[in-house]
Amino acid sequence: MVDSYCPTLQLVIEIDGDSHFTDEGQHYDIERTHILEGYGLKIIRFTNSQVLNQFDSVCQQIQGLIPPKPPFKGKIS
Repeated sequence: MVDSYCPTLQLVIEIDGDSHFTDEGQHYDIERTHILEGYGLKIIRFTNSQVLNQFDSVCQQIQGLIPPKPPFKGKIS
């Protein structure tokens, strides 16, 4: 299970707490990242501290991964 997933962007967002910074946690994260990337997914990681204390920056980084909308080419009635 991942923390958040956007199927349109094929993007996994992970929020890492203290357990991710142990040797075991880091090994697990590396292995899991390789597996997820094998499915063609992009993984972005933030720490709990970043989410709690730098929320605007986290949002800007995520927003930077969203491509701009193409111009509308349909018929307006």
